[in-house]
Amino acid sequence: MTTLYALGLGIGTQNSKGEWLEVFYAAPQLNPSAELSNAIAKVVGYSEGNQAIAITNTQAGEIAQALEGVNAEQAALAKTLINSKRPLVVTLIATDTNPASVPEAYLKLHLLSHRLVKPHNTVLAGIFGVLPNVAWTNKGAIDVNELPAAQLQARLNGEELEVSCVDKFPKMTNYVVPKGVRVAHTARVRLGAYLGEGTTIMHEGFVNFNAGTEGPAMIEGRISAGVFVGAGSDLGGGSSTMGTLSGGGNIVISIGKESLIGANAGTGIPLGDRCKVESGLYITAGTKVVVLDDAGAEVKTVKARELANVSDLVFRRNSISGRVEVVTNKSALQLNTALHKN
Repeated sequence: MTTLYALGLGIGTQNSKGEWLEVFYAAPQLNPSAELSNAIAKVVGYSEGNQAIAITNTQAGEIAQALEGVNAEQAALAKTLINSKRPLVVTLIATDTNPASVPEAYLKLHLLSHRLVKPHNTVLAGIFGVLPNVAWTNKGAIDVNELPAAQLQARLNGEELEVSCVDKFPKMTNYVVPKGVRVAHTARVRLGAYLGEGTTIMHEGFVNFNAGTEGPAMIEGRISAGVFVGAGSDLGGGSSTMGTLSGGGNIVISIGKESLIGANAGTGIPLGDRCKVESGLYITAGTKVVVLDDAGAEVKTVKARELANVSDLVFRRNSISGRVEVVTNKSALQLNTALHKN
């Protein structure tokens, strides 16, 4: 019996050398049943390990037949792939290890954006070395080395090829739009973002891959790679979180539930539940913070890292002395329910 970590029937884009540029999985599977895995494995000749196996349209039909009575959703998907004009691939991941191919990397990014796994719950190490830079255009993905020829051909055809960006990661909404979210500027949310239901991403909000929100949230700031924001939290305009790709090292930054990072503020430490960071204040692990008691008396001075993951804190800057202070948060943040009804 074949036991898999993940499985996907995909349709993608290749360059002129037959190298994969991207893959779309309409219904990725996490921990698929052995019956489903075995039926597909038999058709494509899968034996073991992590494999991305290119298939023909005819094989897609064979998979559809093999899945009748096994999995109606996957059978219907395979049947639609019979008429594909783009290359098809079946990706089978036996163990959750570093992605070794473009189809494998894209399947894991889909698992995140489909909310099948949460950030940090699937291995993505080395993904930058696997994914190629791609020109994302109104005609689909194009190899950057083949872009000049494609631009010329478009002009010869009396058309114009619009390049929206050149990046390793595409925008999430071209692959999946999770239920119950609002995304004002789709180019600012990468595939591999996890957006919990009730999340609003405003025009200046940004969400990287392997990052996102647990549930209802207002995001007008930056959620860097690896950062997960708890339900009911708010990132104000221009705020930011320090991800592991931008100087956070091995520290996993997270924001607890019902927390607020003010406009143009930020954090380089994980925050607990119901925490606030005053507008304009950026806290790093080494920031010296004066701890005050409920009467406003100084208790001690610590580095911010010593307050990591502690709940019910308010970080602020003393407008007279300029020092950074922390006090107990006596009022929990509540999001506007009407605003977050998606």
